[in-house]
Amino acid sequence: MQRSNVTRDDGAWVGLSLDVQDRRRPGLCLFTAGPRLLLSQLSRPVLLAVVDEQFQGVDFWRTDEYRSFVPPLRADVGRALAGSPERWAHRFAQYLIGSPDSPLHEGRWLLSHESPLQRWRHADTSHGEYWGSMLVGGHPEGYVDWFLHSHSWEVLPLRPMPDADDSRVKAYRRQAREGTLPPVLLWWVSGLDSHLILDGHARPAAAIAESVEPPLLQLHRTVPRDDLAARIDEAVGFYEDELARFADLRTIHGPTVPDGAGTAGPQLVRLLHDLNTAEQPTWAWPLPGGPAQWRRIAVEVTTRQNWPL
Repeated sequence: MQRSNVTRDDGAWVGLSLDVQDRRRPGLCLFTAGPRLLLSQLSRPVLLAVVDEQFQGVDFWRTDEYRSFVPPLRADVGRALAGSPERWAHRFAQYLIGSPDSPLHEGRWLLSHESPLQRWRHADTSHGEYWGSMLVGGHPEGYVDWFLHSHSWEVLPLRPMPDADDSRVKAYRRQAREGTLPPVLLWWVSGLDSHLILDGHARPAAAIAESVEPPLLQLHRTVPRDDLAARIDEAVGFYEDELARFADLRTIHGPTVPDGAGTAGPQLVRLLHDLNTAEQPTWAWPLPGGPAQWRRIAVEVTTRQNWPL
């Protein structure tokens, strides 16, 4: 596994690129059976979901079987790494890579401190109100409303969120006030149009209670290495074609026409940056046994013959 820092053209750190090899199926694995999804962790059902027929949302049933692969984070570690998302990313990458029950599988990933969730809050909305509204409620069952929250990319906890008076939340509230709160580890899952909380359920609860923005690290797939060379060639080809087009215009209209580098160059930079950062659809594996097996698991997990309704 190779990891490398991803930066902007101005040198600002964006995230950590993870190039994973020889890991064909993850321990935290998403399975599909038609419109039905199953998230399983080392064969333990964690989340069952059904996309509705109108594609306006998804019903889910969450079990209590999810276990974070990140060990408890001590307060002194939070203070030592405070204000350094890069150092936090390297630390979380160790857990993602070293654990058999993380979602990492073969391919290229980005672990970034930038998330679209951070861009949606209106200035007149408090952090507590905003982040509270972004959490999908319901336990054990609930509904992710794609129609009402189209492309708002809500946060779906894999465990029930603790109350504000929970002992862990109280400890993290102190860190939130101090500015030493560790990041919440999120995993973008395209099939749910949501971010799943992989680690740190008590941390967003603490941030909401203190009405501060929780620090985030978001994990998602990026362009596979097999496609990377071809996509780079396409981007460079576009740049060269644009320069040739402007050269033809200069031949016809004279030197008052720019050479095109001022527009094509920044576009090339953005295209190359997107190859390391743009979200790619989440991989899912066909569920052995198909819909019938999914229904058997659903009946066993929910103890209800009629779920989903």
